[in-house]
Amino acid sequence: MVPPPPPSDNPTLQVIDAVSGKWTALIVYLISEKPMRTSELQRMAQGITQKVLTQTLRSLERDGVVTRKVYPVVPPQVEYSLTPLGMSLVKILANLCNWARDHYPEVKKARVKYDNRPEGNNGNSVALDGSDATL
Repeated sequence: MVPPPPPSDNPTLQVIDAVSGKWTALIVYLISEKPMRTSELQRMAQGITQKVLTQTLRSLERDGVVTRKVYPVVPPQVEYSLTPLGMSLVKILANLCNWARDHYPEVKKARVKYDNRPEGNNGNSVALDGSDATL
């Protein structure tokens, strides 16, 4: 049996890591509506810092999802838009966002149940090796 490739060589993990950042889906969605300047993106993505926005945009540009256009004016204006590759990601991320919105009540309920369980209680956890999961 051939072992799986290390994470650094696994294309699936590489791409999932690239598009799974906290702000990535929102930025891709916002830019899918129309090309946007950095300041406009920061206003629309409430709560994102300038540093994180810049890092996310650079990462998306590096991966070919976003293109950056610099206008030759003083001060320079920069606009971001989606590439065809980025547009192909919009529907996938929209489905994920819809799933999150539709299932958030269930997730929230599960979190409350988990957080309110007695300390040290593993609940109904079952060990995968068949041993007693509660120690």
